[in-house]
Amino acid sequence: MRIITLIAGLTLSAGAWAQPQAYLANLDQSLWRLTSDSAIECRLEHPIPRFGTGAFISRASKNINLEFALSSLRGQPRTQTAALVSEPPQWQPGRGGQRLSTVTFHQQFDGMVEQQSAWVMLEELNEGRWPTFYFDNWFRNGKQTSVGLSSVNFRARYDAFLDCQANLLPYSFEDIAFSVLNYVNNEDALTEHSNQRLAMIIEYVKADPDIDEVVINTYTDSFGTAYHNKQLSERRAKAIKNYFIELGLPESSVSLEGHGERRPIADNRNPDGRNTNRRVVISLGAKTHI
Repeated sequence: MRIITLIAGLTLSAGAWAQPQAYLANLDQSLWRLTSDSAIECRLEHPIPRFGTGAFISRASKNINLEFALSSLRGQPRTQTAALVSEPPQWQPGRGGQRLSTVTFHQQFDGMVEQQSAWVMLEELNEGRWPTFYFDNWFRNGKQTSVGLSSVNFRARYDAFLDCQANLLPYSFEDIAFSVLNYVNNEDALTEHSNQRLAMIIEYVKADPDIDEVVINTYTDSFGTAYHNKQLSERRAKAIKNYFIELGLPESSVSLEGHGERRPIADNRNPDGRNTNRRVVISLGAKTHI
């Protein structure tokens, strides 16, 4: 009798040992917030009690993009894999989970799910399911842990997130951080193509409060005197600077230099070369784009 009791106890202990530590917002805690809603970034966040935060993020780009970042309060102590499973909500226990993918959590970085897998997670949440990560927890001596996203209160914020995505700029910071524009001969006016490029830069700067530095360098061709060309390049640089000051950038953040006919990058003896040399180079710096 004592042996039977001992075996039963061991069986119960093994079952309890196999149960994963679960981090999941309950019905009252489940909150979805659109914490970034601009032309350069959309961010849909979900706090996970006692664990951290999950966030879906799309940024301005010429490509459709989405990533999911799982941020832990304690960080990732090691690089490891995790199973991503779409689980039924707790009130539908008869339905089974569906494995979505295997993801890698890198040491000291947020857990990341990118592109199609991240889109699939959004659709699973929209259908009322709970994307859940299963992994061996270093902080619990390798015991299995699950971290899930609740679909409760998700749909209302999801619609707002989709609206934000639809209004993202179709180019990124990297696309306009370094731009070379060209001028009409002997004028302050930019060429039509360069005017379009400048409009893109200005639109991005208006949307991104982290832009904190603009460097403007202007150049001319060698037609005319060196003095005239120096004055012309400085006048062009000041005209470009005024665009950025009018956007609200402090004057101290915008630096300029007119180089005149110095530093040609093409042959001034032919029209195409002179067109190339009549240029302004605009470089942008931002606090979060290193």
